Amino acid sequence: MSRTALARTYRPRRFSEVAAQAHVSETLRSAVQRDRVAHAYLFCGPRGVGKTTLARVLAMSLNCDNRGEDGEPCGSCESCERIWSGRTSLDVIEIDAASNRGVDDARDLRERAMYAPSEEGRHKIYIIDEAHMLTREAWNALLKILEEPPPRVIFVFATTEPQKIQQAAPPILSRCQRFDFRRVATADLLARMGEVLEREGVEAPEEALLPIARKADGGMRDALSLLDQVLSFTEGDPTTADVRRVLGLVEDQRYLELLRMVAERRAGDVFGFVGELLEEGYDLAEFYRGLADFLRSALSIRLGGDEDALTADVRGALNALLPAFSPGDLLRMLAAVTELDADGRFRKSPQQRLLIEVLLLRFTYLDRTVELEEVLRALGGGGSDGGGNGGVSAPAPPAPGTGSGSPSQGAPSAPTAPARPVRKSPPQKAPRAEAAPAASSSSAELTLTTARRGWKVLSAGGQGLPPGSGPFLRTMSVAAVEGSEVKLSIPAGSPFLERVREPSVRKRLASALADQVGVERLDLEIREDADRVAGSDEGAPRRITDESAREDRLRRMVEDEPILAEAVRSWDLELIE
Repeated sequence: MSRTALARTYRPRRFSEVAAQAHVSETLRSAVQRDRVAHAYLFCGPRGVGKTTLARVLAMSLNCDNRGEDGEPCGSCESCERIWSGRTSLDVIEIDAASNRGVDDARDLRERAMYAPSEEGRHKIYIIDEAHMLTREAWNALLKILEEPPPRVIFVFATTEPQKIQQAAPPILSRCQRFDFRRVATADLLARMGEVLEREGVEAPEEALLPIARKADGGMRDALSLLDQVLSFTEGDPTTADVRRVLGLVEDQRYLELLRMVAERRAGDVFGFVGELLEEGYDLAEFYRGLADFLRSALSIRLGGDEDALTADVRGALNALLPAFSPGDLLRMLAAVTELDADGRFRKSPQQRLLIEVLLLRFTYLDRTVELEEVLRALGGGGSDGGGNGGVSAPAPPAPGTGSGSPSQGAPSAPTAPARPVRKSPPQKAPRAEAAPAASSSSAELTLTTARRGWKVLSAGGQGLPPGSGPFLRTMSVAAVEGSEVKLSIPAGSPFLERVREPSVRKRLASALADQVGVERLDLEIREDADRVAGSDEGAPRRITDESAREDRLRRMVEDEPILAEAVRSWDLELIE
């Protein structure tokens, strides 16, 4: 005995029954009602959101003998039944472009479209699914007929990747009316599944349907297919445990247990936690996807949002844990999760367990991270809480899981500037800046930081030097400061080398730099940099990467901030973004 799947049994027959796509269905219904139907449509959107369904409803409406005055098809006449079920119809032709994608297929379609509909007053509709699979040559073969189609012939192209059509055949877009379909909201998915279960005579709590809606990821067809799968493997009314067992989903309690482990800094329990997941038969890839969704929900709640993807019990337990985490902590955890599989590395890796364990261990060591503002306040740069002796006090260790607040305070205080975390790191990795403390307010002091600042102003076109000397100065850099002498570094073999060694030029540079840094006089020493050779491949600038750009940006920040430079030097810190 054959059985029809739920996704097909409860496929909409009218425009008003298509969930979450009112902006498309109402426009099409109105076009049919007013006899203003276009000759070509492009339906774009994720899978399972109603693209092909609406194309069929449009075809049903145009060829329905009992169509209502509002443009809705009856859905029950012979023509509507044939089109709705996808059976053979002379006037409605569905083509799978994935298997009919060549130029010969397009020419055949073009020739068939020249024939009139089977009866007077009817329309011939071509529904081309997966349209992005058509080749460039196939699109070119269709261009003319799309621009000037025969009377009462309509083309509907459905695709999940409209950008590929844009790349292969841009002129197609101007010949079609484009509609972008939305993902179906969780509430709409739950409502539709509830209707289907009621017609099937089955009851299920919302807590059991919520995991199905989350896994469907906005696709109505996926939600009904998953629901069909659950009903096939359970007896009677399905429960939340049945749904998770059938679909292989990880319980939210597991993620709550993980957050509790992170908040308590129980790094050693990570290995046992992952081992239990594997022993209980969970797929680590499914755990990874669920972790990303759970952390996103946690961050949303922590920032004051309302999250409907979690049950009331889970939200209550999560609210009790969230004071132990600042929004920055949750954001860094979520970023680490998304980066793990940014290039498909996790899915392709044969060592998924190791990758998951390393990821969770990183979570448990979040207390090694402090905010830059805390470091500056501790060094006296924050202003008001440094005491009257002007000394520098060490910062108190941050509470577990927080970057700018403590669990007892609930939410952390809002920083006055974007937070840049500073992490304790081995000495060999720290970008060392041999900077002296900043000059006092009473008298200027020549330091490496002040010299570099002054040179930066000069190279940007500061006063005291001829116009246009900036490019020449930017080839040089301040390498060191010893007493009142500033050592400048210039690439070996530079065409400016001889020029800058002339006493008059060097004297003028020294005078201009002294004015910039606020000292009476200073001496310049010009030395060649053997690592940088002008005009040589070996001395060519290194290839710019994300990592090198980040290092340069952080190095310049250290050079421009004396207090930060002192912190880096004294505490052997490594700056991260």
